Amino acid sequence: MNSEDRVAIQKLPTGVPGLDEILGGGLPEYSFNIIAGAPGGGKTTLAHQIVFANATLERPALYFTVLGEPAIKMLRYQQQFKFFDPAKLNTAIRFVNLSQVVLEKDLNAVLEEIIKEVEAANPSVVVVDSFRTVVRKAGGGIGDVELQGFVQRLALHLTSWQATTFLIGEYTEGEIRDNPVFTIADGLLWLYQQIERNSIVRKLQIMKLRGQASVPGMHTFRITAEGVQAFPRTFGLTGRTDRAPNRQRLPCGVAGFDDMLGGGIPEGDSLLVAGPSGSGKSVFATQFIAEGLRRGEAGIVAIFEERPEEYAGRAASLGMDFQKPQHDGKLTIIYLRPLDLSVDETMREILDAVARTGAKRVVIDSLAGFEMALAPSFRTDFRESLYRMIGALTRTGVTIVTTVEVTETFTELALSPYAISFLSDDIIRLRYVEIDGQLRKVMMVVKMRAGDHSKDIREYEITSEGLRVGERLKGYHGLITGVPEPVDPESRHSAEAADKEGR
Repeated sequence: MNSEDRVAIQKLPTGVPGLDEILGGGLPEYSFNIIAGAPGGGKTTLAHQIVFANATLERPALYFTVLGEPAIKMLRYQQQFKFFDPAKLNTAIRFVNLSQVVLEKDLNAVLEEIIKEVEAANPSVVVVDSFRTVVRKAGGGIGDVELQGFVQRLALHLTSWQATTFLIGEYTEGEIRDNPVFTIADGLLWLYQQIERNSIVRKLQIMKLRGQASVPGMHTFRITAEGVQAFPRTFGLTGRTDRAPNRQRLPCGVAGFDDMLGGGIPEGDSLLVAGPSGSGKSVFATQFIAEGLRRGEAGIVAIFEERPEEYAGRAASLGMDFQKPQHDGKLTIIYLRPLDLSVDETMREILDAVARTGAKRVVIDSLAGFEMALAPSFRTDFRESLYRMIGALTRTGVTIVTTVEVTETFTELALSPYAISFLSDDIIRLRYVEIDGQLRKVMMVVKMRAGDHSKDIREYEITSEGLRVGERLKGYHGLITGVPEPVDPESRHSAEAADKEGR
């Protein structure tokens, strides 16, 4: 069979942000699917969202309820979601209660009732909620062979009527091997809900999907006022764009610092600002965003340790107006601090804001606050998740400044507690040094992939206008230890003479 003879399988959009990407473009049309998981996992909400996204007057949806909560009670809660459209009820979407048939008759009667309704409505989507209830009611009187025959006939009839079908059930993973329902299904979507300390984490997995490649593994999802929202593990990592060979440099807005980088941060780079508490990491990031705003560039700031109004207030104390740019849509301050966050969710929030505003500059302040906002299970693979997030963001062409706090030991030059230095294109290290009984601040460019950079260790100050970088700190050795010693005057004179000759 050549490619021209193959049947083209159309894909049905789910209406769930992120889920189509996980499925490989959507659900195969006319497929026979199972949505499984424990109670409270979001199965019914997911099914409703798919139904409301696809049902029309020409191709309506049938939603069969079986011994569960009545449709009127179900809809009372489902109408709280924004995807709910009351105009579609009893027109494009019709609910059919099969409870009486299931209680009083056998599986053949249930099948006949479903077929009768399907033939009358010619639906595009059919949902049976809960299909597990049908099986339990008949469980003592039929064997696996009879149950398999029932499911096969149901799938055959619904597929022949060109309906995409969803059977909802509260199953356990241990049933996958022996339950004939899973054998016949074209697609199997499994929803999980885990309690981790004080956090609730929701994940989904496409355990089976015939006809197309889905994204493997566990994907986080959340139920909000919008409905179900999924966060693919591969979000933002596809469609990679190559960096331009001659990228422009973005000025940081820090007096004296751009010279150390050879003119600014290379566009599209990820820069890590590492330093101890109070060293000015957030001030640096604020100036970076403010400089972009001054140049007409939109910016995104993701914060985890203070509220947006506090962040804008601190910027105002440095003479930077963050209120008007927010009002004008040039600046978005994303506040993320729910304690059950996932990295993929954060990535989606930032990338959506970038797409919406056309931002060129992004700040993540800080990694320590970010880690604390995550659910416990996401902290265990924090390094891997950061790799995916930084990669996804830089692929969009934005320039990222990330802050990270390090503890000064005065014995080593630590760059990050997360061993993520390899993720950053450029690294700036801020640190304290003790000189003549004073605690002073110095900065250095530790790494820069795009080219040469200054090797100087420069002193800087935090003023009412932000960071201000001074000249190279001379006359001491051992500055990176934090406890420098004066250089012998004769050695110092020789070094200065050699330095002048080198220039």
